Amino acid sequence: MNRPTRTATLFACALAALLAGCQSAPRPPLSVVPHVDLERFMGDWYVIANIPTLIERGAHDAVESYRLADDGTIDTTFTFRDGGFDGEPKRYTPRGYVVDGGSNAVWGMQFVWPIKADYRIAYLAPDYSQTVIAREKRDYVWIMARTPRISDEDYGRLVRFVAAQGYDVSKIRRVPQRDRPAQSGGQS
Repeated sequence: MNRPTRTATLFACALAALLAGCQSAPRPPLSVVPHVDLERFMGDWYVIANIPTLIERGAHDAVESYRLADDGTIDTTFTFRDGGFDGEPKRYTPRGYVVDGGSNAVWGMQFVWPIKADYRIAYLAPDYSQTVIAREKRDYVWIMARTPRISDEDYGRLVRFVAAQGYDVSKIRRVPQRDRPAQSGGQS
């Protein structure tokens, strides 16, 4: 083997070994709740905190509202004010699709056809008052409640839950919420 070829081969092997060493250990699959009563889950959910997506950065008064459509999909309306309580109102209307009909806890959320984003109900309070929506990638997460505020104790418990799912909780941001009546009469 001539010198340039040997050097290139050694460099490629060293680079491959370095990149392999940079890979993190595989994470276990994200756990989801055993069952979601879809009708009970419908209604308004205030976003208490999240690891925000690009469109959610600076969101105030964020509310995700769900309505079960006749075809079994979930009509979703996500509203917030951009940059402050007096900011420009924003509204998005993705459609949810239940992927796991056994638990109803794994959805696809479609903002743009044909892409369905991963959406998993990882935690749900027995009285349907609080929930954590997570993603298998652990890149985004939403802590939501039926009220615009939750106690510091509940918030801490939910953040610890998110951390136990393998998330970097230093990325979680509280979403400023004003006290106001629910937009579409969420159920609890």
